[in-house]
Amino acid sequence: MTTVVPGRRTRRQSELLDRLLTLFLEQGFSRFTLDDLAAELRCSKTTLYALAPSKEQLAVEVVKHYFKNATAQVESAVARQTRHDRRIAAYLNAVADALRPASRTFLDDVATFAPARSVYERNTRIAADRVRSLIEDGINNKTFRQVDIAFAAEMVAHTMQAIQRGDIARRTGLNDAEAYRELASFVLHSLRLD
Repeated sequence: MTTVVPGRRTRRQSELLDRLLTLFLEQGFSRFTLDDLAAELRCSKTTLYALAPSKEQLAVEVVKHYFKNATAQVESAVARQTRHDRRIAAYLNAVADALRPASRTFLDDVATFAPARSVYERNTRIAADRVRSLIEDGINNKTFRQVDIAFAAEMVAHTMQAIQRGDIARRTGLNDAEAYRELASFVLHSLRLD
């Protein structure tokens, strides 16, 4: 069996992770066995073992891959904005765009599998910290009205965590992407100077 070296992937392995990600986003991952995945991707189980030593760890690797790609897309969207009020909207809307391809099955699988849920929770905390810095930048540049930054950031963080847990979907019927779009609109309109 090939030894897994974190962070070092061949082009073929990266392509395989991308294909797994597409499959998992559409259908989730809990129902698949390694045999199913090997057949679906037309590769050997040994090839999959080169990515991770078990199906469970493979699911975590794919979820990490998803968030790594999503983070790059989100930060790219923010970098294209020069106005501070548009940066926070760009950030939250890009998060919504990144979540759009994720089926409810995928999100439910992530929520019920503790190691994958931990990856999502960690990324949600990082995203909440990033939103806090964007709020602070907007206040410092007088684009946003003066608010208690810690309180505003906590409100956003709690909403983001409720989205991640599926609470918002259950209570409102909004999927995660729609909820992030609504959050972007709410935050932007709440912080703008009159």
